[in-house]
Amino acid sequence: MKKVYFKIIMIIAATVLGSCGGEKKKGIAVKDSSSLEKTSKLLIEKPQLTFGFIKLTDMAPLAIAKEKGFFEDEGLFVSVEAQSNWKNVLDRVIDGQLDGSHMLAGQPIAAGAGFGRQAELVTPFSMDLNGNGITVSNDVWSKMKPNIPVDKDGKSIHPISAKALKPVIDSYKNEGKPFKMGMVFPVSTHNYEIRYWLAAAGIHPGMYSKDNIQGQIDADVLLSVTPPPQMPATLEAGTIYGYCVGEPWNQQAVFKGIGVPVTTNYDIWKNNPEKVFVMTKKFIEKYPNTAVAVTKALIRAGKWLDTPGNRKEAVKILSMPAYVGADEVVLSNSMTGTFEFEKGDKREMPDFNVFYRYDATYPFYSDGIWFLTQMRRWGQIPESKPAAWYEKTIKEIYRPDIWTKAANLLVEEGYLESSELPSTDGYKPVTTDFIDGKKYDPKDPLGYINSFSIGNKENVAPASNIK
Repeated sequence: MKKVYFKIIMIIAATVLGSCGGEKKKGIAVKDSSSLEKTSKLLIEKPQLTFGFIKLTDMAPLAIAKEKGFFEDEGLFVSVEAQSNWKNVLDRVIDGQLDGSHMLAGQPIAAGAGFGRQAELVTPFSMDLNGNGITVSNDVWSKMKPNIPVDKDGKSIHPISAKALKPVIDSYKNEGKPFKMGMVFPVSTHNYEIRYWLAAAGIHPGMYSKDNIQGQIDADVLLSVTPPPQMPATLEAGTIYGYCVGEPWNQQAVFKGIGVPVTTNYDIWKNNPEKVFVMTKKFIEKYPNTAVAVTKALIRAGKWLDTPGNRKEAVKILSMPAYVGADEVVLSNSMTGTFEFEKGDKREMPDFNVFYRYDATYPFYSDGIWFLTQMRRWGQIPESKPAAWYEKTIKEIYRPDIWTKAANLLVEEGYLESSELPSTDGYKPVTTDFIDGKKYDPKDPLGYINSFSIGNKENVAPASNIK
């Protein structure tokens, strides 16, 4: 008899616990009735998600979406995990170990264009604008400085051209020593930015070919890969003499007294795209509502980051070991609207990190096409392509349709105003906001490639340009 009673009690307990578990899940998803009114009725196909990131300040939208509850508002339960390097990020997204990740803008593009590991990846969300710098060692800076004009207060006049570096590189060459600099990945914005900066001053950064993927053919400067958090230590060890990286690793060099940032990517290309959020094409086709919900949360995070008064809190969050883990004082240098060059030479740079303003979160085709032009310019795309190829390729990777669906839902829910959504065909206007003043027309990629004195030239007639 006791056994019968025991069985009955266990059945009742299991039923009660099961119903409680269901109520708890429901409670987490909607939180309360006021939250229910403001969140969409998307049916989330996959609520448990794991996202990756590299320890850089531009991963901030992921940290904020998690810490401020924006993912939970969408019925998403997200884990974010730091990754060791960009190759690991790419491989783990492709292999399905990560559902999505903070990624270099060039990574999904290269995967679709045939350079490196190939896969069908998409980005519905651009994580930020600007945010990178080029830093040189103290020794190199001391040799560059006499070549840089100064203002009436004796401060270096910015932007600093790589022309100031050219005599230093020439002196190394005359001594039979290669001049070595670091960047974070072959298809990183950093690689293309440091190449652009050097080439604009007549310094050859090297070419890639089908058989040589080191990118050092005919190079005046030998560029190699170093993971972002290792940049300061590699510079201090003398393995490299300078690098291009995102924050906080330029400001860390200043803080440690081992190097001097000489320019930022804002000066190389004003309001340039930097990181993107990436998922596989397979993921968004299998879980379309989940992809939209993730994009919604990230858009809200971007807006929160650019809302005045929020950056100090963002710095505290990013300083946590689970995220960037750098000292608050280092993170604050760039995240709160300033940037320090030489020790003590701190300047106002309100647009160094942009997460929402200037339509920063929208994945513009024109941004993606710029990366394709640089891949072709430096030989990562070894053969000429017609202009139509650039448009076709980028439209398979950049997905503003997902962004627009997410943004429209946020307008309905009162998180955005309709005026905050860009009116665009996916292309930004023609711009000359580059350090060399070159004109970039995203609908004429071949003309843009042919405008450079250093790099590949196209043989395809301009008549095939994008209409």
